[in-house]
Amino acid sequence: MINTTSLASNLESGICRSIDADMASERTSHRAFVGISVSLFTISAALTIVWCTSMSGMRGMPMPGGWAMSMMWMRMPGQTWIEATASFLVMWVVMMAAMMLPSHVPMLWRYRQAVRWTGESCLGRVTVLAGLGYFFVWTLFGLAVFPVGVVLAAVEMKHPVLARAVPVTAGLVILIAGAVQLTSWKAHHLARCRETRARGSILPADANVAWRQGMRLGLDCGVSCANLTAILLVIGVMDLRTMALVTAAISAERLAPAGERVAHATGAVAIVAGLLLITRAAGLG
Repeated sequence: MINTTSLASNLESGICRSIDADMASERTSHRAFVGISVSLFTISAALTIVWCTSMSGMRGMPMPGGWAMSMMWMRMPGQTWIEATASFLVMWVVMMAAMMLPSHVPMLWRYRQAVRWTGESCLGRVTVLAGLGYFFVWTLFGLAVFPVGVVLAAVEMKHPVLARAVPVTAGLVILIAGAVQLTSWKAHHLARCRETRARGSILPADANVAWRQGMRLGLDCGVSCANLTAILLVIGVMDLRTMALVTAAISAERLAPAGERVAHATGAVAIVAGLLLITRAAGLG
């Protein structure tokens, strides 16, 4: 005769052991995620600080209008354009990692939680692929930014009249970027950036879906903060203070409960800053 009481007790014990094992595995996975994220941010931030410090030690080229052009848009002696592009992309990706990880890691965590039911081994893989997809988009942005910066630098060096207009133009860019923060266009793309759920009928743990999800989020967030990135580019892409301010603004509008209000506040500050820069550049203040 089967002892049902003993059978039920053994079954309950087995279930409890399985739950405990799953919880322990989940805690280990969570600690690994946090540890890797913190390590990546620390390394990228440290490298960015080192590069920015070294770049600030190199005097820029004095230009008409009382400003200095960064050497980032020029080739070093003996350097080919392919090498210069590769060097810029490395700095760009590391810098973007330092700036975007504070706001991207919580979003990646939510995506990770959404697909956790697929199993721990698969979960780690799709998390990595989603993160790589996100920064692949930022790499493409950098690949587009560098030739534009090189061409503008060449034009400004050949035409002093245009070079003198750069300080006023920078103020205008900041003013426009601030105004964009107040538009419905910004609100729409910011809402898309803050959304982290997977789309489509394919299982979200599929590798291709994870990569596309990361790219989609990278594209949405890249478009959403394009105006803030423009501020960084016109003030100085290797300026630590500007980077810190832009990083804080991007992180706050993505993570704060009232993200749209944060965007409006940031826009107001940028508008005032742009007006002050234009006034100063025009010699009115």
